[in-house]
Amino acid sequence: MVRGSIQSSVTLVLGGARSGKSAYGERVVEASGGPMTYLATAEAGDDEMTARIAEHKARRGNRWTTVEEPLELADAVASADKPGGAVLVDCLTLWLANLMAAERDIPAESQRLARALESIEGAVVLVANEVGLGIVPDNPQARAFRDHAGRLNQSIALLADNVVFVAAGLPMILKGEDSNV
Repeated sequence: MVRGSIQSSVTLVLGGARSGKSAYGERVVEASGGPMTYLATAEAGDDEMTARIAEHKARRGNRWTTVEEPLELADAVASADKPGGAVLVDCLTLWLANLMAAERDIPAESQRLARALESIEGAVVLVANEVGLGIVPDNPQARAFRDHAGRLNQSIALLADNVVFVAAGLPMILKGEDSNV
């Protein structure tokens, strides 16, 4: 894949819930040394999610520019992208849930995001849950979510320079090189 500069890259960080994938993604972005943008896709719909968002904000402090964008992720990535800068998208799985709730065209939105990633000039790190490792869900909506998440993760992994799976806070390099963070 040809991008605008040698420093441009796409990294996909996968893992389960509370695996350490967000913290790993943050370390990758922080190691870039440039301006850092945090694209948050979560919406605080209840007290528990409000607490999770607050935990993430406290961990990263005020060194980051935060952009909250639950739906228009491709546009937000394109707007935040800068040569020498780094963007963290946290997370693709929540973005997908938001798209499904809004009854958006998932394949079209996924393609828009892929096109935005193909033309970046800085670094983009995307965090996503790997939801396909458990049991087959017992209802059509949950199965559709799992299937959309699997296809989205595959499409981003295909175009990514680096893919990392995090389990118990430990990164396993699936594609690319170890970032040593």
